Amino acid sequence: MIDHISVGVADLERAARFYEATLAALGLTRLVTRPATIGFGKTYPEFWINLRAGMAKVAPESGTHICLRAKTTDDVDGFHAAALKSGGRSDGAPGLRPHDRVKYYAAFVIDPDGNRIEAVTFPAE
Repeated sequence: MIDHISVGVADLERAARFYEATLAALGLTRLVTRPATIGFGKTYPEFWINLRAGMAKVAPESGTHICLRAKTTDDVDGFHAAALKSGGRSDGAPGLRPHDRVKYYAAFVIDPDGNRIEAVTFPAE
């Protein structure tokens, strides 16, 4: 349903370093580099970071977050670890999250600009 997403960042190079490491755990790489935007993906840019000079940090109460699909729980763990190592903060450690209709394994991080990003997978067992 969604073709691609983008987030604003105040420092493009800092964000590029963060996302190159973090998204690599999910199999995404830098595919496009332009003066004020960078696109990451597998075969085409699915996740963009866009320079927004003077951008204030995203407010924690904004309620917005982006969830990316991972193939395995190990990928979710790698995503979380890479984010923390690259300047992000944890917003929910990797783990199983059972709910009424479905159980899923996810981790939540906050990038250096305050964007909330989740990685999720749906383990068979």
